[in-house]
Amino acid sequence: MNSDFLPHRGQGQNTHHIQPSASPSPTNSNSGPQFHEGGGFSSHHKPPKKSLKEWLRHLTKKQWAILITVAVLVLGGIGFGVYSIWLKDDTKPVTKKQTTKKETPKPTPEPLTSTLTGLPIADASINDRPVTGIMIENSRDARPQSGLTDAGVVFEAIAEGGITRFLTLWQDTDSDYIGPVRSVRPYYVQWLMGFDGAIAHAGGSGDALAMIKNLNVKDLDQFHNSGAYWRVSSRYAPHNLYTSTAKLHELEAKKGFGKANYTGFARKKEAPTAAPTARTIDFNISGALYNSHYDYDAATNSYLRSVGGAPHKDERSGAQIAAKAVVGLVMPQGKNGIYTTYNTLGSGRAYIFQDGVVAVGNWYKDSNTSQFTFKDDGGAELKLNPGKTWLTIVGGTDRITYNP
Repeated sequence: MNSDFLPHRGQGQNTHHIQPSASPSPTNSNSGPQFHEGGGFSSHHKPPKKSLKEWLRHLTKKQWAILITVAVLVLGGIGFGVYSIWLKDDTKPVTKKQTTKKETPKPTPEPLTSTLTGLPIADASINDRPVTGIMIENSRDARPQSGLTDAGVVFEAIAEGGITRFLTLWQDTDSDYIGPVRSVRPYYVQWLMGFDGAIAHAGGSGDALAMIKNLNVKDLDQFHNSGAYWRVSSRYAPHNLYTSTAKLHELEAKKGFGKANYTGFARKKEAPTAAPTARTIDFNISGALYNSHYDYDAATNSYLRSVGGAPHKDERSGAQIAAKAVVGLVMPQGKNGIYTTYNTLGSGRAYIFQDGVVAVGNWYKDSNTSQFTFKDDGGAELKLNPGKTWLTIVGGTDRITYNP
Protein backbone atom coordinates (compact mmCIF):
# COMPACT_ATOMS: atom_id res chain seq x y z
CA MET A 1 0.00 0.00 0.00
CA ASN A 2 1.35 3.46 -0.76
CA SER A 3 2.33 5.07 2.47
CA ASP A 4 1.49 8.45 1.23
CA PHE A 5 -2.10 7.72 1.90
CA LEU A 6 -1.59 6.55 5.52
CA PRO A 7 -1.85 8.91 8.46
CA HIS A 8 1.24 9.40 10.47
CA ARG A 9 1.60 9.91 14.12
CA GLY A 10 2.82 13.20 15.12
CA GLN A 11 1.29 15.05 12.32
CA GLY A 12 -0.72 18.03 13.29
CA GLN A 13 -3.78 16.74 11.63
CA ASN A 14 -6.83 16.00 13.60
CA THR A 15 -8.14 12.84 12.15
CA HIS A 16 -10.53 10.16 13.15
CA HIS A 17 -9.94 6.51 12.79
CA ILE A 18 -12.99 4.56 12.10
CA GLN A 19 -13.24 1.46 14.16
CA PRO A 20 -15.49 -1.32 13.12
CA SER A 21 -18.21 -2.02 15.61
CA ALA A 22 -18.21 -5.37 17.23
CA SER A 23 -22.00 -5.47 17.04
CA PRO A 24 -24.69 -3.33 15.52
CA SER A 25 -26.10 -0.64 17.66
CA PRO A 26 -29.55 -1.28 18.78
CA THR A 27 -31.98 0.73 16.71
CA ASN A 28 -35.73 0.83 16.09
CA SER A 29 -37.18 -0.60 13.00
CA ASN A 30 -37.31 2.81 11.34
CA SER A 31 -33.59 3.61 11.72
CA GLY A 32 -32.82 2.75 8.14
CA PRO A 33 -30.05 0.57 6.79
CA GLN A 34 -27.60 -0.80 9.33
CA PHE A 35 -23.93 -1.52 8.99
CA HIS A 36 -22.94 -5.04 9.95
CA GLU A 37 -19.65 -6.60 11.00
CA GLY A 38 -17.77 -7.79 8.05
CA GLY A 39 -18.77 -4.76 6.05
CA GLY A 40 -21.76 -3.65 4.00
CA PHE A 41 -25.33 -2.48 4.71
CA SER A 42 -28.68 -4.32 4.78
CA SER A 43 -32.38 -3.44 5.19
CA HIS A 44 -34.15 -3.83 8.58
CA HIS A 45 -35.53 -7.35 9.04
CA LYS A 46 -39.46 -7.55 8.95
CA PRO A 47 -41.41 -10.34 10.63
CA PRO A 48 -43.17 -12.78 8.23
CA LYS A 49 -46.86 -11.96 7.29
CA LYS A 50 -49.68 -14.10 8.68
CA SER A 51 -52.16 -15.83 6.30
CA LEU A 52 -55.88 -14.77 6.29
CA LYS A 53 -56.89 -18.12 7.68
CA GLU A 54 -54.36 -17.85 10.55
CA TRP A 55 -55.42 -14.27 11.17
CA LEU A 56 -59.10 -15.19 11.35
CA ARG A 57 -58.31 -18.07 13.72
CA HIS A 58 -56.84 -15.71 16.26
CA LEU A 59 -59.84 -13.34 16.30
CA THR A 60 -61.78 -13.04 19.55
CA LYS A 61 -65.57 -13.43 19.73
CA LYS A 62 -65.99 -9.70 19.97
CA GLN A 63 -63.82 -9.18 16.92
CA TRP A 64 -65.82 -11.79 15.04
CA ALA A 65 -69.05 -10.03 15.93
CA ILE A 66 -67.66 -6.72 14.72
CA LEU A 67 -66.37 -8.30 11.53
CA ILE A 68 -69.67 -10.00 10.74
CA THR A 69 -71.62 -6.81 11.45
CA VAL A 70 -69.38 -4.80 9.17
CA ALA A 71 -69.61 -7.45 6.46
CA VAL A 72 -73.41 -7.49 6.64
CA LEU A 73 -73.56 -3.73 6.46
CA VAL A 74 -71.18 -3.59 3.54
CA LEU A 75 -72.87 -6.36 1.60
CA GLY A 76 -76.32 -4.91 2.41
CA GLY A 77 -75.25 -1.51 1.19
CA ILE A 78 -73.86 -2.97 -2.01
CA GLY A 79 -77.07 -4.98 -2.55
CA PHE A 80 -79.29 -2.01 -1.87
CA GLY A 81 -77.29 0.12 -4.26
CA VAL A 82 -77.55 -2.46 -7.01
CA TYR A 83 -81.27 -2.89 -6.38
CA SER A 84 -81.84 0.86 -6.35
CA ILE A 85 -80.09 1.23 -9.68
CA TRP A 86 -82.08 -1.67 -11.15
CA LEU A 87 -85.37 -0.41 -9.71
CA LYS A 88 -84.72 3.10 -10.96
CA ASP A 89 -84.17 1.81 -14.45
CA ASP A 90 -87.11 -0.54 -14.23
CA THR A 91 -89.61 2.03 -12.99
CA LYS A 92 -88.86 4.74 -15.44
CA PRO A 93 -92.18 6.02 -16.74
CA VAL A 94 -92.90 4.66 -20.15
CA THR A 95 -94.32 7.24 -22.42
CA LYS A 96 -96.81 5.56 -24.68
CA LYS A 97 -98.16 7.13 -27.74
CA GLN A 98 -101.76 7.89 -27.09
CA THR A 99 -103.85 6.40 -29.82
CA THR A 100 -107.60 6.49 -30.11
CA LYS A 101 -108.91 3.04 -30.82
CA LYS A 102 -111.78 3.14 -33.21
CA GLU A 103 -114.40 0.75 -32.01
CA THR A 104 -116.70 -0.79 -34.52
CA PRO A 105 -120.18 0.33 -33.54
CA LYS A 106 -122.40 -2.52 -32.55
CA PRO A 107 -125.45 -2.88 -34.72
CA THR A 108 -128.63 -1.74 -33.07
CA PRO A 109 -130.76 -4.81 -32.44
CA GLU A 110 -134.08 -4.88 -34.17
CA PRO A 111 -136.87 -4.09 -31.70
CA LEU A 112 -139.25 -6.89 -30.81
CA THR A 113 -142.59 -6.32 -32.49
CA SER A 114 -145.89 -8.14 -32.66
CA THR A 115 -146.43 -10.19 -35.79
CA LEU A 116 -150.12 -9.28 -35.66
CA THR A 117 -150.01 -5.53 -35.01
CA GLY A 118 -146.40 -4.49 -35.56
CA LEU A 119 -146.39 -2.85 -32.12
CA PRO A 120 -143.43 -3.25 -29.72
CA ILE A 121 -143.63 -6.22 -27.37
CA ALA A 122 -141.64 -6.92 -24.22
CA ASP A 123 -141.23 -10.65 -24.75
CA ALA A 124 -140.71 -12.62 -27.97
CA SER A 125 -142.88 -15.38 -26.55
CA ILE A 126 -145.93 -13.23 -27.24
CA ASN A 127 -145.53 -14.10 -30.91
CA ASP A 128 -145.70 -17.77 -29.91
CA ARG A 129 -149.27 -17.40 -28.72
CA PRO A 130 -152.22 -18.57 -30.80
CA VAL A 131 -154.07 -15.98 -32.86
CA THR A 132 -157.64 -15.94 -31.54
CA GLY A 133 -160.50 -14.79 -33.75
CA ILE A 134 -163.74 -13.69 -32.04
CA MET A 135 -166.97 -12.89 -33.89
CA ILE A 136 -168.66 -9.75 -32.50
CA GLU A 137 -172.16 -8.59 -33.37
CA ASN A 138 -173.04 -5.10 -34.68
CA SER A 139 -176.82 -4.88 -34.58
CA ARG A 140 -178.38 -1.95 -32.74
CA ASP A 141 -179.11 -4.25 -29.80
CA ALA A 142 -175.43 -5.19 -29.58
CA ARG A 143 -174.12 -1.64 -29.24
CA PRO A 144 -172.02 -0.48 -27.59
CA GLN A 145 -169.78 -3.52 -27.86
CA SER A 146 -166.86 -4.49 -25.62
CA GLY A 147 -163.37 -5.35 -26.76
CA LEU A 148 -163.27 -3.61 -30.15
CA THR A 149 -160.89 -0.97 -28.76
CA ASP A 150 -158.37 -3.67 -27.76
CA ALA A 151 -158.43 -6.04 -30.74
CA GLY A 152 -155.34 -5.88 -32.96
CA VAL A 153 -157.01 -6.44 -36.34
CA VAL A 154 -160.71 -6.10 -37.22
CA PHE A 155 -162.54 -7.17 -40.39
CA GLU A 156 -165.92 -5.55 -41.04
CA ALA A 157 -168.45 -7.02 -43.49
CA ILE A 158 -172.16 -7.74 -43.87
CA ALA A 159 -173.47 -10.93 -42.24
CA GLU A 160 -177.04 -10.79 -43.58
CA GLY A 161 -179.83 -8.30 -44.12
CA GLY A 162 -177.35 -5.42 -44.37
CA ILE A 163 -176.29 -5.94 -40.73
CA THR A 164 -172.54 -5.84 -40.37
CA ARG A 165 -170.45 -8.08 -38.13
CA PHE A 166 -166.84 -8.04 -36.98
CA LEU A 167 -164.09 -10.63 -36.98
CA THR A 168 -161.65 -9.45 -34.29
CA LEU A 169 -158.13 -10.89 -34.01
CA TRP A 170 -156.11 -11.10 -30.80
CA GLN A 171 -152.53 -12.10 -29.97
CA ASP A 172 -150.49 -9.37 -28.26
CA THR A 173 -153.46 -7.77 -26.46
CA ASP A 174 -156.02 -9.05 -23.95
CA SER A 175 -159.45 -8.21 -22.60
CA ASP A 176 -161.55 -9.74 -19.84
CA TYR A 177 -164.87 -8.69 -21.42
CA ILE A 178 -165.50 -9.23 -25.14
CA GLY A 179 -168.84 -9.34 -26.92
CA PRO A 180 -171.59 -9.82 -27.75
CA VAL A 181 -170.34 -12.99 -29.51
CA ARG A 182 -172.35 -14.12 -32.55
CA SER A 183 -172.24 -16.60 -35.42
CA VAL A 184 -169.69 -16.98 -38.22
CA ARG A 185 -169.80 -16.86 -42.06
CA PRO A 186 -167.51 -18.52 -44.65
CA TYR A 187 -165.56 -15.35 -45.66
CA TYR A 188 -164.68 -14.59 -42.05
CA VAL A 189 -163.22 -18.10 -41.84
CA GLN A 190 -161.18 -17.49 -45.00
CA TRP A 191 -159.78 -14.23 -43.64
CA LEU A 192 -158.98 -15.92 -40.33
CA MET A 193 -157.12 -18.77 -42.02
CA GLY A 194 -154.53 -16.33 -43.33
CA PHE A 195 -153.51 -15.86 -39.68
CA ASP A 196 -153.65 -19.57 -38.75
CA GLY A 197 -156.13 -18.58 -36.05
CA ALA A 198 -158.76 -20.28 -33.92
CA ILE A 199 -162.34 -19.05 -34.24
CA ALA A 200 -164.63 -18.24 -31.28
CA HIS A 201 -168.29 -18.04 -32.35
CA ALA A 202 -171.84 -19.07 -31.47
CA GLY A 203 -172.76 -21.34 -34.34
CA GLY A 204 -172.85 -20.08 -37.92
CA SER A 205 -174.24 -20.58 -41.39
CA GLY A 206 -174.19 -24.12 -42.76
CA ASP A 207 -171.45 -23.26 -45.24
CA ALA A 208 -169.30 -21.73 -42.54
CA LEU A 209 -169.65 -24.67 -40.15
CA ALA A 210 -168.88 -27.12 -42.97
CA MET A 211 -165.78 -25.11 -43.93
CA ILE A 212 -164.50 -25.14 -40.34
CA LYS A 213 -164.91 -28.90 -40.18
CA ASN A 214 -163.65 -29.79 -43.66
CA LEU A 215 -160.59 -27.49 -43.55
CA ASN A 216 -159.68 -28.45 -39.97
CA VAL A 217 -159.96 -24.88 -38.73
CA LYS A 218 -159.24 -24.52 -35.01
CA ASP A 219 -162.73 -24.37 -33.58
CA LEU A 220 -163.81 -22.69 -30.31
CA ASP A 221 -167.57 -22.88 -30.94
CA GLN A 222 -169.63 -21.88 -27.91
CA PHE A 223 -172.10 -24.70 -28.57
CA HIS A 224 -169.44 -27.28 -27.70
CA ASN A 225 -167.33 -25.23 -25.27
CA SER A 226 -169.81 -23.36 -23.12
CA GLY A 227 -167.37 -23.06 -20.20
CA ALA A 228 -165.40 -20.43 -22.09
CA TYR A 229 -168.42 -18.13 -22.40
CA TRP A 230 -171.08 -16.59 -20.19
CA ARG A 231 -174.28 -14.63 -20.63
CA VAL A 232 -174.99 -11.30 -18.96
CA SER A 233 -178.34 -10.29 -17.50
CA SER A 234 -178.15 -6.69 -18.65
CA ARG A 235 -179.04 -7.70 -22.22
CA TYR A 236 -181.42 -10.22 -23.70
CA ALA A 237 -180.43 -13.20 -25.84
CA PRO A 238 -178.90 -13.62 -28.32
CA HIS A 239 -177.14 -10.28 -27.73
CA ASN A 240 -175.77 -11.17 -24.30
CA LEU A 241 -173.01 -13.74 -24.90
CA TYR A 242 -169.52 -12.71 -23.75
CA THR A 243 -166.04 -14.19 -23.38
CA SER A 244 -162.46 -13.20 -22.50
CA THR A 245 -159.03 -13.85 -23.96
CA ALA A 246 -158.03 -15.64 -20.73
CA LYS A 247 -160.86 -18.18 -21.03
CA LEU A 248 -160.27 -18.71 -24.73
CA HIS A 249 -156.50 -19.16 -24.25
CA GLU A 250 -157.25 -21.77 -21.59
CA LEU A 251 -159.54 -23.56 -24.03
CA GLU A 252 -156.93 -23.36 -26.79
CA ALA A 253 -154.36 -24.91 -24.49
CA LYS A 254 -156.70 -27.82 -23.67
CA LYS A 255 -157.28 -28.42 -27.36
CA GLY A 256 -153.57 -28.21 -28.16
CA PHE A 257 -153.89 -25.08 -30.29
CA GLY A 258 -150.37 -23.69 -30.04
CA LYS A 259 -148.35 -21.08 -31.87
CA ALA A 260 -149.96 -19.53 -34.95
CA ASN A 261 -147.75 -19.88 -38.01
CA TYR A 262 -148.46 -17.00 -40.34
CA THR A 263 -147.07 -13.88 -41.97
CA GLY A 264 -148.43 -10.61 -40.67
CA PHE A 265 -149.16 -7.51 -42.70
CA ALA A 266 -146.11 -5.67 -43.99
CA ARG A 267 -145.52 -2.76 -41.59
CA LYS A 268 -143.67 0.56 -41.76
CA LYS A 269 -142.86 3.47 -39.47
CA GLU A 270 -145.49 6.12 -38.95
CA ALA A 271 -144.99 9.21 -41.10
CA PRO A 272 -147.71 11.81 -40.40
CA THR A 273 -148.18 14.28 -43.19
CA ALA A 274 -148.18 18.03 -42.69
CA ALA A 275 -150.86 18.43 -45.35
CA PRO A 276 -153.53 15.71 -44.96
CA THR A 277 -155.43 14.75 -48.12
CA ALA A 278 -157.79 12.30 -46.39
CA ARG A 279 -159.13 13.94 -43.26
CA THR A 280 -162.47 12.17 -43.53
CA ILE A 281 -163.41 8.71 -44.83
CA ASP A 282 -166.84 7.26 -45.55
CA PHE A 283 -167.76 3.65 -46.27
CA ASN A 284 -171.22 3.14 -47.75
CA ILE A 285 -171.62 -0.48 -46.68
CA SER A 286 -175.35 -1.11 -46.61
CA GLY A 287 -177.33 1.74 -45.09
CA ALA A 288 -177.28 4.64 -42.67
CA LEU A 289 -177.41 2.43 -39.57
CA TYR A 290 -174.30 0.43 -40.57
CA ASN A 291 -172.23 2.77 -42.71
CA SER A 292 -168.96 3.82 -41.07
CA HIS A 293 -167.18 7.14 -40.95
CA TYR A 294 -163.66 8.21 -39.87
CA ASP A 295 -162.10 11.53 -38.86
CA TYR A 296 -158.32 11.98 -38.95
CA ASP A 297 -156.83 13.00 -35.60
CA ALA A 298 -153.45 14.64 -36.25
CA ALA A 299 -152.52 14.63 -32.54
CA THR A 300 -152.50 10.83 -32.42
CA ASN A 301 -152.01 10.21 -36.15
CA SER A 302 -155.03 7.91 -36.11
CA TYR A 303 -158.57 7.73 -37.43
CA LEU A 304 -161.51 8.02 -35.01
CA ARG A 305 -164.39 5.75 -35.94
CA SER A 306 -168.13 6.46 -36.06
CA VAL A 307 -170.98 4.13 -37.01
CA GLY A 308 -174.65 4.85 -37.65
CA GLY A 309 -173.94 8.60 -37.43
CA ALA A 310 -172.40 8.49 -33.91
CA PRO A 311 -168.95 7.94 -32.42
CA HIS A 312 -168.29 4.21 -32.06
CA LYS A 313 -167.38 3.71 -28.39
CA ASP A 314 -166.44 0.89 -26.04
CA GLU A 315 -169.14 -0.12 -23.55
CA ARG A 316 -167.04 -0.11 -20.39
CA SER A 317 -164.36 2.51 -21.00
CA GLY A 318 -166.41 4.85 -23.15
CA ALA A 319 -163.36 5.37 -25.38
CA GLN A 320 -163.94 6.00 -29.05
CA ILE A 321 -162.46 3.34 -31.32
CA ALA A 322 -159.35 4.57 -33.16
CA ALA A 323 -157.30 2.88 -35.87
CA LYS A 324 -153.76 3.57 -37.08
CA ALA A 325 -154.58 2.16 -40.52
CA VAL A 326 -157.99 1.95 -42.19
CA VAL A 327 -158.17 -0.27 -45.27
CA GLY A 328 -161.03 -0.45 -47.74
CA LEU A 329 -161.16 -3.74 -49.67
CA VAL A 330 -163.35 -3.86 -52.77
CA MET A 331 -164.68 -7.40 -53.36
CA PRO A 332 -167.41 -8.79 -55.60
CA GLN A 333 -170.47 -9.06 -53.37
CA GLY A 334 -173.53 -11.31 -53.73
CA LYS A 335 -176.15 -13.27 -51.82
CA ASN A 336 -176.83 -16.88 -50.97
CA GLY A 337 -180.35 -17.03 -49.60
CA ILE A 338 -180.43 -14.66 -46.65
CA TYR A 339 -176.66 -14.55 -46.38
CA THR A 340 -174.28 -12.08 -48.04
CA THR A 341 -171.32 -13.53 -49.96
CA TYR A 342 -167.94 -12.12 -51.01
CA ASN A 343 -165.33 -13.42 -53.45
CA THR A 344 -162.40 -13.24 -51.06
CA LEU A 345 -159.69 -14.87 -53.20
CA GLY A 346 -157.82 -13.33 -56.11
CA SER A 347 -157.34 -9.56 -56.18
CA GLY A 348 -159.22 -6.27 -56.15
CA ARG A 349 -158.83 -2.57 -55.45
CA ALA A 350 -157.56 -1.43 -52.09
CA TYR A 351 -157.63 1.97 -50.39
CA ILE A 352 -155.17 2.40 -47.54
CA PHE A 353 -155.74 5.37 -45.24
CA GLN A 354 -152.98 6.29 -42.78
CA ASP A 355 -150.86 9.29 -41.80
CA GLY A 356 -153.65 11.55 -43.08
CA VAL A 357 -153.31 10.42 -46.70
CA VAL A 358 -154.56 7.61 -48.92
CA ALA A 359 -152.68 5.14 -51.11
CA VAL A 360 -154.72 3.44 -53.81
CA GLY A 361 -153.62 0.07 -55.11
CA ASN A 362 -154.67 -3.56 -55.07
CA TRP A 363 -155.14 -6.37 -52.57
CA TYR A 364 -154.02 -9.96 -53.27
CA LYS A 365 -154.94 -13.25 -51.56
CA ASP A 366 -154.13 -16.44 -53.45
CA SER A 367 -155.62 -19.07 -51.13
CA ASN A 368 -157.51 -19.54 -47.88
CA THR A 369 -154.28 -19.86 -45.90
CA SER A 370 -152.34 -17.07 -47.66
CA GLN A 371 -152.12 -13.57 -46.25
CA PHE A 372 -153.43 -10.36 -47.76
CA THR A 373 -150.75 -8.30 -49.50
CA PHE A 374 -151.12 -4.78 -50.84
CA LYS A 375 -149.36 -3.19 -53.80
CA ASP A 376 -149.64 0.04 -55.69
CA ASP A 377 -150.37 0.12 -59.42
CA GLY A 378 -146.65 -0.06 -60.14
CA GLY A 379 -146.27 -3.28 -58.16
CA ALA A 380 -144.52 -1.71 -55.13
CA GLU A 381 -145.57 -3.06 -51.75
CA LEU A 382 -147.85 -0.89 -49.66
CA LYS A 383 -147.06 -1.19 -45.95
CA LEU A 384 -149.23 -0.37 -42.95
CA ASN A 385 -148.57 1.62 -39.80
CA PRO A 386 -148.11 -0.39 -36.59
CA GLY A 387 -151.18 -0.58 -34.41
CA LYS A 388 -154.84 -1.36 -34.79
CA THR A 389 -155.77 -2.13 -38.38
CA TRP A 390 -159.41 -1.91 -39.43
CA LEU A 391 -160.42 -3.49 -42.75
CA THR A 392 -163.85 -2.79 -44.23
CA ILE A 393 -165.19 -4.80 -47.19
CA VAL A 394 -167.43 -3.10 -49.76
CA GLY A 395 -168.91 -4.22 -53.05
CA GLY A 396 -167.56 -1.42 -55.30
CA THR A 397 -165.12 1.47 -55.54
CA ASP A 398 -168.02 3.93 -55.56
CA ARG A 399 -168.72 2.99 -51.93
CA ILE A 400 -165.50 4.57 -50.64
CA THR A 401 -165.17 8.34 -50.46
CA TYR A 402 -162.70 10.63 -48.69
CA ASN A 403 -161.97 14.35 -48.43
CA PRO A 404 -158.95 16.48 -47.47
